[in-house]
Amino acid sequence: MLVAAAVCPCPPLLVPEVAAGAAPELDAARAACADALGVLAAARPDRLVVVGPGEGDDVTAYPEGTPGSFRGFGVDKDVRLGTGGEAAAGGELPYGLMAAAWLLERTGWSDAPIEAITVGEGLPAPRCAAVGRDLAARAGRVALLVMGDASACRSLKAPGYLDERAAPFDAEIARALGAADGAALTALDAELARELKVSGRAPWQVLAGAAEGTALGGALLYEDAPYGVGYVVAAWS
Repeated sequence: MLVAAAVCPCPPLLVPEVAAGAAPELDAARAACADALGVLAAARPDRLVVVGPGEGDDVTAYPEGTPGSFRGFGVDKDVRLGTGGEAAAGGELPYGLMAAAWLLERTGWSDAPIEAITVGEGLPAPRCAAVGRDLAARAGRVALLVMGDASACRSLKAPGYLDERAAPFDAEIARALGAADGAALTALDAELARELKVSGRAPWQVLAGAAEGTALGGALLYEDAPYGVGYVVAAWS
């Protein structure tokens, strides 16, 4: 059953070496992510599943030990999903899971075995919820680390330029994540999320499915839009 969840943004800029001179701008977000991971550790899970954004409409699994590299972002820095396991040859973490691996490494996670999945941006809400229910139904105490960004259209310099629909959409996301409102997350408009370049829609809907039937409460730990991209950090326990 699901006993706790942490929701974090997944930009490579979370990694100070990638952000370089702009790194202090995300210090508050990094601190909030550390607090959210502390909530996961306090729940004493038997298993941690990281859920991140993917492409298409597929669900792709990544075992503990899968490596990743930020070389594509101009930084000679490697990460690894957890400390155990031995990844299959040729496997590599996508960017959202690399951010999660970095967060887990930074906080010294050693509380439970780790695995990860990505869910494609085209995966409809009912399938996302079904994936979440399957994760929560696994034996023992399950915790989720859910990675994803809100809109990328909050300013003129944002990756998706300014869209007046972005701020209210992100406000509802922050409210729902802070209130552990799974029904509101499930109801998010997938097409609007795509237009606003929201990477977290499918992962958040997986969380909503996993939390069905639980009495988890939520806390909003951070919400801002540096660089015109909405970043939200929340913890459910």
